[in-house]
Amino acid sequence: MRKAVIALVTLIAAADGAAAQTAWANKLFGNSLTHDFGTVARGARLKHTFTMTNIYKVPLQITHVGVECGCVSAAPTTKLLQPSETAQFHVNMDAARFSGAKTVRIHITVGPEFVSTATLAVSAFARQDVVFNPGEIDFGSVAKGQSPTRFIDVEHAGNAHWRVSEIVKNAAAPFDLKVEQLPQKVSSYVTVGYRIFATVKPNAAPGAFKQEILLKTNDPQASVITFHIGGSIRTSLNVAPNPVNFGSLKAGEAETTRIVVGSGGRPFRIVAIDGLEEGWTMPIPDRSVATHILELRVQPRVAGPLRKQITLRTDLDNEAATVTVEGTVAP
Repeated sequence: MRKAVIALVTLIAAADGAAAQTAWANKLFGNSLTHDFGTVARGARLKHTFTMTNIYKVPLQITHVGVECGCVSAAPTTKLLQPSETAQFHVNMDAARFSGAKTVRIHITVGPEFVSTATLAVSAFARQDVVFNPGEIDFGSVAKGQSPTRFIDVEHAGNAHWRVSEIVKNAAAPFDLKVEQLPQKVSSYVTVGYRIFATVKPNAAPGAFKQEILLKTNDPQASVITFHIGGSIRTSLNVAPNPVNFGSLKAGEAETTRIVVGSGGRPFRIVAIDGLEEGWTMPIPDRSVATHILELRVQPRVAGPLRKQITLRTDLDNEAATVTVEGTVAP
């Protein structure tokens, strides 16, 4: 779908008062200015990402972000957007800090030359009889090939017949789920619950992940409740230095440096190197060891900024490492 690029100066000249200025800032978020998390358990950590795009012909800077409740935090991935540039705006809502229905507005001011404020809103209904502990599962950073397990408890107080009938996750999620029913607790009321285990798959691909998990229940007032599982899988290969910065180079002249590639103790072989330009060399060792010291020789031919990526392919679970080479080439 073709997007029109609007001249910001023209738009402001045609605008009428503060309401119109707010309108043009809202357009950074298209038609997605609100998000409803629905009914959630007390203690749930709720996450949503809005997308903002600079549709104007001048750079825009986010100069202020304000929220109306301490139960919400919000932050952009960048504070400066060039024309046509897109960024993510991450919003977190803590359902442990409110009960019942809650709507929180987030005010994002952009400028500095032309000033306007966009308003986003997130909503949720936090039930006090359903509790998550902890509010989410966060694996943090996991080395590729490892399979740690974390768990979250969901409990319902006051209804001995409350049940979770189904757990729904994305089929491509890099983890497996298992559930166990917790023993009932009986005091002045009955508490029933489940412990949900998540285990990272040993073949999970490197990169960050965040998945929403849906729990379908037999409660007609809250047939679906949700929580999140997140983390990142880091490659088992470490490259240093990375990036490789040659600084100032001269066209036609060769420079050499060393790069260390390690696996943390597992022997591996480098089977191929992709991305070498004409005049560049990096001999491939003929042995399998836990640490390789490679010699990179570059001979740039064209003056100007240098930025190139080289991919080292290995037999360590077919893993590859990317090395960035940069510098400035003088004539």
